[in-house]
Amino acid sequence: MSMELSELKGKKIAVIGLGKTGIALSRFLLKHGSELLISDHKSEAELAGSLEEVKGLPIKFELEGHNPKSLIQQDYVILSPGVPFHLKIFDYIKSHGVKVTGEFEFASRFVKEPMTVITGTNGKTTVLELAELFLQKSNINVWTGGNYKRPLSQYLCEDKKADVILIEASSFMLEHVEEMRAKNIVFTNLAQNHLDRYSNMQDYMQAKRKVFTNTSENTTSILNADNNAVIEIARDPLVQKGIIFYFSTRKSLKPQIMNIGGAVMIGDEIQLRTRPEIEYYSLKNTPLRGKHSSENIMAAILIAKEHGGEWMSIQRGIDEYKGSPHRIEYVRRVGGVNFYNDSKATNVLAVSRALDAFDENVILIMGGKNTGLNYKPLADSIRKKVKNLILVGEAKENINRHIGDCTETFLIGTFDEAVFISYHKSRIHDTVLLSPGCPSFDIFNSYIERGDHFKSLVKKFK
Repeated sequence: MSMELSELKGKKIAVIGLGKTGIALSRFLLKHGSELLISDHKSEAELAGSLEEVKGLPIKFELEGHNPKSLIQQDYVILSPGVPFHLKIFDYIKSHGVKVTGEFEFASRFVKEPMTVITGTNGKTTVLELAELFLQKSNINVWTGGNYKRPLSQYLCEDKKADVILIEASSFMLEHVEEMRAKNIVFTNLAQNHLDRYSNMQDYMQAKRKVFTNTSENTTSILNADNNAVIEIARDPLVQKGIIFYFSTRKSLKPQIMNIGGAVMIGDEIQLRTRPEIEYYSLKNTPLRGKHSSENIMAAILIAKEHGGEWMSIQRGIDEYKGSPHRIEYVRRVGGVNFYNDSKATNVLAVSRALDAFDENVILIMGGKNTGLNYKPLADSIRKKVKNLILVGEAKENINRHIGDCTETFLIGTFDEAVFISYHKSRIHDTVLLSPGCPSFDIFNSYIERGDHFKSLVKKFK
């Protein structure tokens, strides 16, 4: 059920977490007359930068922990995506009749424009960026946000409204979905991830599936036909309520997909049918590598076609798009060795997809925060393509137990050492690939910081 902005006036609302999301949400709520409390487990010193951004605003702060006595007096308690929803304190607050939800779910209730929600384990950012480019080139006004980008509540603060809203949605954002309704739902793939947040793969999958909670005959879902877990989700009666378009790199699926609707990769050409006629798109000029890149391009084209994207504009976008930073990003060639930054690869499937983009003689740097993932599915690819495996960070022992015997493996003390040793071990025509298979938070504040540091080290090599 959508809400009117007038309903916020005088409401007592607590925002949990003073990060980028908490700041945007606070400004939106204050703009419409809510009484605001911000609660964060961090100290004033740790939040100095964020506090400066909201300095002077009529906000009550409770830092270094969450106070149940204050929170049960609120009308709403709204969580930032990084805050685990299953903490006992939130059950206690709910038991006192307080509505507890997430920023994405809450903000979506005020959105009137058609919204496309892109989710999945990998590929979300690339699909969003490609779809944004295709729509912009077709002169369609598009706003993008979610996950590592702008929170949806920021859109609600802006005066200029878009024709289409594209949202990159993590499982953390989808956990609270009750009323969020999307015009289009894109599911790129699904694989084991975030086991530090979820007790098992089933719980993670269930969080992702919530994106389909309010599908109807007016919903179009764009699904990866090459991913078994996504195909399983597609059988759900909720998904079946609406229109489904599939995309695939498997030529054998062409007759079925052309009949149902969707896109299929044949050689270096995409064939697409969402209406009676078939359209053709060339991938000859794209610099993107790997099968997963073709999947991302197909998903983005299908989004663009749903909102009036023009063939010529889409083709130009395919030719011009250089790729998302930190996703199999070419850094430089030194002494005949190519360096690639894939810092955004924070799970096993992402590493597998990165390795698919290369033939052999890869020196692979892995490691980061240990989230208990199973790396054994990488064993065959490691044996075939990786000449040296360089492990670093909190997860290095876990990764070594699973795949350390698949090739010559080194456990290294620091990230800088790992990068230097990868260069020392390399020979002409080798590829050094940073594809960590882990979040960055043991050493770095984000995958962006990790990737930028890798690039800065590589640029010093002579």
